[in-house]
Amino acid sequence: MGDGQIQRVRVVIRGAVQGVGFRPFIYRLAEELGLTGWVINNTQGIFVEAEAETEVLQRFLSRIEREKPAISFIQSFEHSFLDPVPYETFEIRESANGAKTALILPDIATCSECKREIFDPGNRRHRYPFTNCTNCGPRFSIIEALPYDRPRTSMRIFEMCPECSEEYHNPRDRRFHAQPNACPKCGPHLELWDEKGAVVSQGDEALRRTARAIHDGLIVAVKGLGGFHLMVDAANEAAVRRLRLRKRREEKPLALMFPSLQKVAEYATVGAMEERLLASPEAPIVLLRRCGRDGLAESIAPGNPYLGAMLPYTPLHHLLMHELGIPVVATSGNVSDEPICTHEQEAMLRLNGLADIFLVHNRPIVRHVDDSVLRVMVGRELVLRRARGFAPLPVMVKDAACDVVAVGAHQKNAIAASVGSQVFISQHIGDLETVPAYGAFEQVLGDFANLYELKTKTIACDQHPDYFSSQYAHKQNGVQLVAVQHHYAHALSCMAENQVEAPALGISWDGSGYGPDGTVWGGEFLRITSSGFERFAHLRTFHLPGGEKAVKEPRRVALSILREAFGSELKGCDSLAALQALTAEERRLLDQMLERGLRSPRTSSAGRLFDAVASIVGLRQVCRFEGQAAMELEFLTHNVETEAVYPFALGDGGGCLVIDWVPMLQSVVCDVQENEACGTIAAKFHNTLVEMMVHVARAASEEKILLSGGCFQNRYLTERAVGRLRQAGYRPYWHQRVPPNDGGIALGQVAAVSRRDINSVEERRAELCALQSQGKY
Repeated sequence: MGDGQIQRVRVVIRGAVQGVGFRPFIYRLAEELGLTGWVINNTQGIFVEAEAETEVLQRFLSRIEREKPAISFIQSFEHSFLDPVPYETFEIRESANGAKTALILPDIATCSECKREIFDPGNRRHRYPFTNCTNCGPRFSIIEALPYDRPRTSMRIFEMCPECSEEYHNPRDRRFHAQPNACPKCGPHLELWDEKGAVVSQGDEALRRTARAIHDGLIVAVKGLGGFHLMVDAANEAAVRRLRLRKRREEKPLALMFPSLQKVAEYATVGAMEERLLASPEAPIVLLRRCGRDGLAESIAPGNPYLGAMLPYTPLHHLLMHELGIPVVATSGNVSDEPICTHEQEAMLRLNGLADIFLVHNRPIVRHVDDSVLRVMVGRELVLRRARGFAPLPVMVKDAACDVVAVGAHQKNAIAASVGSQVFISQHIGDLETVPAYGAFEQVLGDFANLYELKTKTIACDQHPDYFSSQYAHKQNGVQLVAVQHHYAHALSCMAENQVEAPALGISWDGSGYGPDGTVWGGEFLRITSSGFERFAHLRTFHLPGGEKAVKEPRRVALSILREAFGSELKGCDSLAALQALTAEERRLLDQMLERGLRSPRTSSAGRLFDAVASIVGLRQVCRFEGQAAMELEFLTHNVETEAVYPFALGDGGGCLVIDWVPMLQSVVCDVQENEACGTIAAKFHNTLVEMMVHVARAASEEKILLSGGCFQNRYLTERAVGRLRQAGYRPYWHQRVPPNDGGIALGQVAAVSRRDINSVEERRAELCALQSQGKY
């Protein structure tokens, strides 16, 4: 049964979709399902807009991929849900002409035909790990310049043999103009190196020996599509612990690669949407709930009910996983906080002492591309890390300012560039914490400038002066500089992706962002207007004793907010786990810092509020990776059914509403002291945060509500917020193809510049009209 809500879905399909009857197929499917809208061919692919109830649109999307014309191939399938227009009928519109855009397709997972060939003993590409065709294989990771043809890719060093050349030039062959086309005679080949770089074996024997090494518990560095993976047997606890120690990655979950979808289902619950994502051309890492059977090393994801699972997506991975027959850890080939290695000689230096052996090949990787990460949320997919399979596909932005480069934030960095009405978002770069990471950031900027022949007029950055990305922007000469407030960029990113027009209320919740008032923002309600934004409401502020240290130690944040709620004496709180985790000397020093305001900035951060509650309930006192405490608090809500909420208050903060969480905190402490189940406390805490959103939405009287920021990676929070806001009569919007975390900031920065340009044009028009009315023009 549908929910009765009519929505519009916009679909962009790229690949082998023209001249194959794709438009008539879409038309027939739409007619069968009773949709209204249109389908069109243009220079970029197939564009569809369709309207119906949400459930019907979901069936429509699933059937497109499942029932597409047999000779077609989908390389990219993007869809976004928007407000209805509405349309009267469904029609095939005339093909659109116009200039072709500089569109670079992402790397595409191995197609079924190529997979069949590599396992066919009678095929000339039997067990060849670099098999590809027009429908699959490397794209973004090998292209050096546009237009996309072989001499402008890293495959130019391999001259095609007569058989491959015949395929390449035959219009009836599926390898017609497949730029990476190759075979065992003329293409790249494998080598297995020892820890000193000496060749141990070559070709298929190298692959077989790699599988044996993994079975024997060794750590193997495998050069793949967009960089190196570090692989170990996922059931070997000693090997996984050794990998963590060498990689300096204490507790952050490690991604797994499984031989098959059937094998994934032995370890995790795989719904229809998750199954589609795992087997999609993008082949991302998908977050899945663990099921009964485990048998995996405990240290893969300590205390985490989710697994990050992916399937093989290159012939090399298919062959290796077939040889292994077991799940393996497949984590990025780097030391923590550094970019992924892409060159074998670089790997020998940076991964020396980390990997035991190296499976390498001689096809150069032009640019690093990590694995993308997704989860299913509110019945649709949500990209958490946008990289392989998605980057650098553009987001269409109405009235986008031209020639803008946005340098993003400090954590989870990605950059963006506007080319016409398209905003191209780079692959995930990562946290700009180290010299190699900053080098990767500069390399991606140069890469985009070269690929898209950018003539940058404006560079956009975060307002935080200490972000390395912002410092880079301030050093550039001859361009206009626009510094964009962090949480405003979050809200605009959500607006741009969902094609929402102002006015709207942006709920931007995360760990921290530079506040124009000198405080650290993070629990923001921003009224987005046609000319900018105003801070409509925020969470009550509190001190962060030690600044960055408090981010890593939830017990510090807990002490701060307990003092806010109970006074400096903290009467009746001494038994709480947060206070028990501090020594007498630590407590004395922190109390002094808080009383004097020393190195203790005030913040409205929603993320830090999560940390504090996690500490108070005894869940997490010190974090080993970003967001760990908040994640574990979310995990407690699993299988808890309660509508209960804690009390809170709304007050006037001098022209801005302030949400006072002190009554909630006092109630949380009361529940802890009365031995209430931690899961119930966590659920009530989440429920209360959602009720805060609903109350502020009522006060703002804005129908459209934008949910953005790292806190909305939380499934329980987001799904409950969407449900309650809809129930209360509002229209919530959240991210889909662009991360809600700082990986989406660059898109919001471009949108901010675009809004400035539109406003300045409108101002000039108004001035012109005024002069004309006065007879002065």
